[in-house]
Amino acid sequence: MHHHHGYTWLGSGHDLLKDGPRRPIHPDFKHSKVVPLELAHWLLKPPAFVQGTWTDPAQAADWFGTRAREHVDSFASVHDRAPEMLSAKVQGAAKAVAGGEDVVGGWYLTGQRFLSVCLVGCGPHRLRPEIGCPQRRT
Repeated sequence: MHHHHGYTWLGSGHDLLKDGPRRPIHPDFKHSKVVPLELAHWLLKPPAFVQGTWTDPAQAADWFGTRAREHVDSFASVHDRAPEMLSAKVQGAAKAVAGGEDVVGGWYLTGQRFLSVCLVGCGPHRLRPEIGCPQRRT
């Protein structure tokens, strides 16, 4: 059954510049919580990294919005802090999930931090069907 997994990462914006640990061939990739360069590669990470799984697009979008709103006051961009901007992003997330697409939210926060909130399609992934579901691996 098709579903979406939720992933978040909050860390130093400088860690995004080190693309080695963000690639599956890097020895630190598997256990690094930094956002992978390719969204589908979240599915290669340990199952414990999954923060939620949904078949319902509205529930997945609600989780996405809740995670982003937890940090909205720290968004570096005043434009991104506007409630209507985040609401539009959440509505877009629901439509994307309903269409089987991935959703990525990324915001720079004050203090040179970065927040990533992602919904990654699974069962199978649209672009990477060869990557199995992390929750079915032992």
